[in-house]
Amino acid sequence: MSRVIAIVGAESTGKTTLAGELAAALRSEGHTVTVVSEYLREFCDIHGRTPLIHEQELIANEQTRRIAEATESHDIVVADTTALMIAVYSDKVFGDRSLYAEAEATHSGYALTLLTALDLPWQADGLQRDGPQVREPVTALVRASLARAAVTYSVIGGSGPARLESALTAVRHAPNPDAGPRWQWTCDHCGDANCERHLFARG
Repeated sequence: MSRVIAIVGAESTGKTTLAGELAAALRSEGHTVTVVSEYLREFCDIHGRTPLIHEQELIANEQTRRIAEATESHDIVVADTTALMIAVYSDKVFGDRSLYAEAEATHSGYALTLLTALDLPWQADGLQRDGPQVREPVTALVRASLARAAVTYSVIGGSGPARLESALTAVRHAPNPDAGPRWQWTCDHCGDANCERHLFARG
């Protein structure tokens, strides 16, 4: 049975880089691994703009479809974002909360969720970045959505190799995936809305 590792988080928190590095590390351990990239990025590149409100559901559904398709031929699927993030941005940008229910139901079936911390500097990235000021409110919405879905998650922080090691630690602390339907592990502070401050505010 294929396992999905879902990587979620605010913009410019290293989701795409982490997805690629994590997949490579897991492949080196003998797993058959693929990365499902962010369909929103593809949509913006094709259309030269960000999506309109009525296009959000299409993007969420396509992200979910691609993740499901990938599970048919790989041991592990690393998802560089999920429909949950589309629901969050629909809420943040358009005030539309209609996508949460389906996105949360789907996400609750994924094996492991990694939430990228806010400890990386914000960087511009064309159409997809709104600015550093949106990262904290977006993270709050992500945490609230995961809580509604009763999804256990691990906060992934650190820079460079430390960030990858943080993700690998979350994976390695998870129970054997063959023992049950989901991997579950959290750090000591993952239920705390101020988790990043506890973990990464050491100066």
